[in-house]
Amino acid sequence: MASAPEKYDLVVVGGGKAGKSLAMLRAKMGDKVFMVERDKIGGTCINVACIPTKTLVSSARRLVEVRTAASYGVDLPGADLASARVDLQALRARKESVVGGMVEAHKKMFAAPGLDFVLGTAKFVGPKTVEAMLADGSVRVVEGEKVLINTGTTPAIPPIEGLGDVAYWTSEDALRLTEIPDRLVILGGGVIGVEMASMMAAFGANVTVIEGGEHILAREDADVAEEMAANLAAQGVTVRTGERAMRVSSDGEGVVVHTTAGEVAGTRLLVALGRAPVTKGLGLEAAGVELTERGFVKVDSRLETTAPGVYAAGDVAGTPQFTHASWNDFRVLRDLFAGKEASTEGRLIPWAVFATPELGRVGMSESEARAAGRDIRVAKVAAAAVPRAKTHGHVEGFYKVVVDAETEEILGAAIVAESASEVIAAVQTAMLGGLPWPKLRDAVIAHPTMAEGLNIVLDSLG
Repeated sequence: MASAPEKYDLVVVGGGKAGKSLAMLRAKMGDKVFMVERDKIGGTCINVACIPTKTLVSSARRLVEVRTAASYGVDLPGADLASARVDLQALRARKESVVGGMVEAHKKMFAAPGLDFVLGTAKFVGPKTVEAMLADGSVRVVEGEKVLINTGTTPAIPPIEGLGDVAYWTSEDALRLTEIPDRLVILGGGVIGVEMASMMAAFGANVTVIEGGEHILAREDADVAEEMAANLAAQGVTVRTGERAMRVSSDGEGVVVHTTAGEVAGTRLLVALGRAPVTKGLGLEAAGVELTERGFVKVDSRLETTAPGVYAAGDVAGTPQFTHASWNDFRVLRDLFAGKEASTEGRLIPWAVFATPELGRVGMSESEARAAGRDIRVAKVAAAAVPRAKTHGHVEGFYKVVVDAETEEILGAAIVAESASEVIAAVQTAMLGGLPWPKLRDAVIAHPTMAEGLNIVLDSLG
């Protein structure tokens, strides 16, 4: 006879941002918590996404700064700064040091009293009951008063003819940085594809991006996408839009992508066509947990699944695929588990694309506002109008803010500029506070800063 499941107050399947945060908090609050993670201590962001990507982006930007140092009046006698290149071993070492340090920090935090953390593969074997197969072959069966699914996503691999017969990278593979390819072909012009293209071009790769849509960054207005594409082109990246990959083959030296418009050859292929939820093998049917049509775990505004007492958070629950959105899922669950009211309704979630220059976005785009039937005004000025951009020497891009013509509500903004990822937070704060756009226009913002561009762009509305 099988032994009875071990009883816990909370069982967490997957240690992503929301899951690990809730597990540590509830353990600190006195709950008995079990958390099982397959292989990424600290979650996807730390191991194979945000942290290693932005660490490498920082190195890429530093390289560009060195190469262009002469234009800033900087000279190093005897050195040819313009020919500066990366030391691949040192580059990997720096990235692994940053990632490794954060992983080790999580190992220490997971050792806290009340938190039973294990590495293993989990599946549901009944309502709120999980079987964990551990690395040493042993099996533990646990039952939680509450259960949280936080398994995240994995790179999506589309059914392109021949793809299984050639060597290719996913975004996770690319971050291992085993080489800087001579010719890199990227399938997909979304956030991942654009960031990788900008970074790899800085490292010295000849990059071609193939995007099936009308423009890269499909969620953005056409003018935003065109500006980002132009900036990629200025970095030497070839952007081919309106082309779909039909077949992939090998030419002996690398790969050939056969598109609806021709062929593109490269020494390396990077597949960056989105991410898919990790639900396979979880045994969700045994738990009574249903999926959406897109394959994500179905949840309500309180992040509860179709099975009472079973919750899902982060990417796997269809939350926008940003770590900060998953962090907000944690906050919703934190409050709910503490007996407070909370939900995901009405959230204002910004995002950024860490290309060079950056894109910062929040709220409605111009096209979304028009589609919603809003009577809008659009403020737009070149980043070159911002004094700080001139001192930086980075005058590419623009500031764009969409407002309601009648109510003066700030509906959204898109900023393509140096430090756009930081400046967009000021717009978000104004929106959260319900400030009418003239209040932000007239705000006394420190000079000279990139945030001062908000004064300048809104001044254009009168």
